[in-house]
Amino acid sequence: MGGGNAIRGTRVGGGPVRWSERSEQVPRRIFRYFCANGHVTEPSFAMGVDAPATWDCPHCGGPAGQDEHNPPPAHRAEPYKSHLAYVKERRSDEDGAAILAEALAALRQRRR
Repeated sequence: MGGGNAIRGTRVGGGPVRWSERSEQVPRRIFRYFCANGHVTEPSFAMGVDAPATWDCPHCGGPAGQDEHNPPPAHRAEPYKSHLAYVKERRSDEDGAAILAEALAALRQRRR
């Protein structure tokens, strides 16, 4: 069995290989994106690629645009709705009363 060296093929002090040693890097261009909270993000893209109109801000998660003075508005968070709230959106109180009366009548019918 081996002597307990789990990392084989490396030497002490051997660091990660640099980009220039692995391959030739594509020319890049940096774009600036601004969110409504004042954060600035600077992703880089290959030179021939068109940058997207919006980018997700890594700080707050909101949308960011390239216009510093007119950033896209932040997404509005919808409040939590319960199952009952969704049901009340679809049915009126009269519909609910009719369904309840029908269910109670069916239950009474089975008990006889």
